[in-house]
Parts: sequence; C-alpha cells; structure tokens
Amino acid sequence: MKRPEDVKLSRAEGDALIERVKANTLTEDDRRVVVKLIELWFWLNFALTEAKLSMKRLKRLLFGRGHEGNDDDNETPPPSGAEADATEPAATDTPSPSPDDEPVDETESRPKRRGHGRNSAQAYTGAQVVACCHERLQVGEVCPACGRGKLYRLPPGVELRLDGHALLSAMRYELEKLRCSACGEIFTAPLPAEAGEQKYSAPARAVVVLARYYLGLPFYRVETFQAAVGVPVADATLWELAEQVANCLYPVFDQLVYDAAQSAILYHDDTHARILSLLIENRKAAAGDIPALERTGIVTTGVVAQNGERTIILYFSGRQHAGENLSQLLEKRPAELPKPLVMSDALAANTLSNEEAVIRCYCLFHGRRQFDDLTEVFPQASRRVIDDLKQVFQFEAHTREQAMSGEQRLAYHQRHSRPILEKLKPWLEQQLDEHEVEPNSSLGKAMAYLLNHWPKLTRFLTEVNAPLDSNIVERALKLMIRQRKNSLFYASAYSAAVGSLLTSVLATCVAAGVNVLHYLVAVQANRTAVGRTPSAWLPWNYTEQLVT
Repeated sequence: MKRPEDVKLSRAEGDALIERVKANTLTEDDRRVVVKLIELWFWLNFALTEAKLSMKRLKRLLFGRGHEGNDDDNETPPPSGAEADATEPAATDTPSPSPDDEPVDETESRPKRRGHGRNSAQAYTGAQVVACCHERLQVGEVCPACGRGKLYRLPPGVELRLDGHALLSAMRYELEKLRCSACGEIFTAPLPAEAGEQKYSAPARAVVVLARYYLGLPFYRVETFQAAVGVPVADATLWELAEQVANCLYPVFDQLVYDAAQSAILYHDDTHARILSLLIENRKAAAGDIPALERTGIVTTGVVAQNGERTIILYFSGRQHAGENLSQLLEKRPAELPKPLVMSDALAANTLSNEEAVIRCYCLFHGRRQFDDLTEVFPQASRRVIDDLKQVFQFEAHTREQAMSGEQRLAYHQRHSRPILEKLKPWLEQQLDEHEVEPNSSLGKAMAYLLNHWPKLTRFLTEVNAPLDSNIVERALKLMIRQRKNSLFYASAYSAAVGSLLTSVLATCVAAGVNVLHYLVAVQANRTAVGRTPSAWLPWNYTEQLVT
C-alpha cells in the first residue's frame, strides 16, 4: 500500500474535531481530514501486520527523519582557546577554556583533507617482500645513459600485486616410486622439507579460526566453500583444527584473564547467546522431564580491561550474567591494589557480588539515549537534556584530541562539564517535584533514571580516568553478535567456551594492532614455550621471543 498523505493536527485541533464528529457538525475540511485519518489507519495496520519494521523505521515513516543529528553528537569536539568563548552557550554560564590550560591549535578549524580511498604501501604489513634487482646494472657503475656519472642507490620503488586463494589451499606431492625387478624392493622419493610432517599446517589452522571466530562463518558454510573450489574439508575436521588452536592458546587466555583482573578500568555488558545443549535443558525443564532450573537465560558477557595503553577483551558464554563473570574475574585481583573503575549500564545483571570493592560508574550515554527516543513526544524537555549532555560529550572528545592526562582531563571536566550538570540536576528535580512532568510517564522515568543514578553517572567529575560511557564494550560485543547472526548457535557449553577463548584472543590481538595470523602461527609453533611462560607470549610482547 502506498503511504497516505500526512495529517498534521495539534492536540487542541484534534479535540475540536472529535467534538464536531460527536455533534455531527463536520465541515468539508473536517471530512477531508477524517478520510485521511482512516486511510492512515489502514496503511498503519497493513504495515504492522504485513511488513517487518523496526520501531525506529516505523517512527521515521510516521514522523519523518527529523533534524536533530543525534548520531553525530559525540563526533565534533568543541573549539579551543578564544573560539570556545564565542561558541559557549550563554544559558550554561560555563567558564571558557583558558589559553594557559590548553594550547590553541590553529589547524583544528581546518577541514580534514579527504584521501583518495586507496591504502598506502606501508599498510600492507602482511605482504611478502620480494627484492627485484637490476640484472646488468650495479652501484658504482658508469651511467649507461650519459656515460659521465656513476650510479648510486635510492630507496626502492614499490609495486603491489594481490593474489587470491581459497581459505584452505592444497599442495599435491606426487612421490616417484621405483621397484627392483629382482628383489621387488620399492624405493619412494622423499617429501621436500617445506612440505612439513602434518597434513594441516599451522597457518591453515589459524585461517580456520579466523574464518569462524572473526568473520563469523559457520563451519558448514566453509565446508561448502572449500568443496566449490576443489579443496574439500569436512566441517567436523574444521572444528578439530580450531580446537587444536584453542589448546595452544589456553595458557594465553588464562594469562589475559589474570592481567585483566589487575587493570585500572573495566567495562562489562551482556548480549544474548544461543547454546543448543542449554536450550534443550530449558525445554526439558519446561516439560517437567528434569527439575526446574534456577536460571534459563543464556548470555555472552563481554569484558574490556584497560591498563594504560593496553586493552584486553574477554568473552564468557553461558548462564552467568555480566556481574557474576566480572566478580569471578576480580577474585584474581590482589587486595593491595586500589579499587578499579568499573563501567556498565544500570541493569541489575551487571551488579557485582561485592560492589564495595570497586568504584562503580554508569554509562551516561544510556541515560541520554532515553531522551533521544522521546524528542517527538516531549520535544522541549528532551532537547534540554540532550543539548546539555551533548556539550559534556563534546568536552570529552576534546580531552581525547588533546591527549590530556587523567588529572588534566578531570580538571577540564570540573571546569566545563560540572557547571552544566549542576544546573541540569536541579532542573530535573524541579520537573518531578512540581509535577510539571508526570513521574510515571516515559519522560518522568527517563528523568528519574538520571537522578537515581546521578553520582555513578557523573563519576568522571570526581575520579581520575573515570569513563563517561560503555560504548567500548558494546563495540566489542558486536564481534559475538556477528557470530550469533551468521553461525546461529554453539552446539554445547564446551564449544561455547572454546569459541569465547578464541574470540577473546583474536579481539585482543586486533586491539593491540598485531598481525593476528602471524600471532596464531607463532603460538602454535612454540606451544611448549607458551605453556611454560604464557606472560611472554602475549600479543604485545611475543615478537621479543621470536627474536631470541
């Protein structure tokens, strides 16, 4: 059905129209409006019953795209120096940044130059290097063009060629066989040294792990792809290869868990997971075939630990929620260390068994997001909150651009963000106390959420390095969501544990900026050394062992 024409009525106009309908005193204009409303009703009913629409898309269809630009709220940092004085909102009376505190960078106002869209030669860190030399010319020879000068060496020119292969390629070695005509002895030619002793090489196993646990390709899909390119490998074999890599990486994963427990900042959150063996348990419990289960939910917990420049990303899949998983991880933390900053949203599932042992922070962006959804219904009040918090996030972006230390960042927020929030809080309290907003309405609940969690939402105003949001762990969970959407499920709790282990190592390698394939091959080739001293084989220091 074609979308009908928009009907724009204020609440007062709508009430007046209802009264005229009841009194049977409709004008010609009223009849046209009523016809449009009926057409809109049938279209909306059709859209809801016949089409799969997200709420966001349905709101866009009904009310238009809007002009708030909420997706870019965190991207544009505030200007520095004198420019900040001119652009500072007058309503907040926020002190302007002092030139003595932050140096003025004249290049900040310049638009970034757009690139040509191609990667530079330096970006291909995993490319094999082949030196191409002149066959007839050498350094020091007389120039063949002019006959006067001598040739000297310049930095080499670079040409790139990209080739294509299957995920797993095969090499067939045909071994010559000779038999003695007298004694019948058979002599078989030996394999070349580069063939190795194992059928599946370490790079082959590493590629299987990357395909399944980074790209999210299910083993059955990889099996059909390999058959299509003439190198068939059964999905069961692919699982065995991944399991072999997990056995090599288990000491590394344990070390990452221990190091994460020592970190100064931790983020954690959950996403839904599917584990067939646990789903079967749920169905049996519901049917009464087994005793009732204490918990039926199945989740994957993501934990991001930051300690200085290093970032560790961990995943745990099963029935335990984020709070329980992080509580177990923090049991490995020495008591003499200071309390860590722990960031999450305010869901009860994120609560730790010992909240007193941490400095709890709540995601300010979650609080703002509720008002984003209410801008059409409560535009004035929602925009007040959104605009104020937008400035806070812009100040945070500015601290990152200026690479401020933790102490400088805290002082900056106290100067610029605190005055905004100190005015926002009493305004929120006034809206609820004086019943200008109904407490049980969606707007009232959104305001109550901010007020109830205010100290934890604004922890960045009192603690050094306290984060504002939990976006980093939500981005990390997208890797597991990709797997869930592509591969659908884990067969058992054991396969889910293997998947969580491998994905944790892969995500940590990507965060460290190392060549993941090279790392997986190195760990497999040095399995004994990795098991003996896993702390020396982490993504950020393993190359030191290869040199020695």
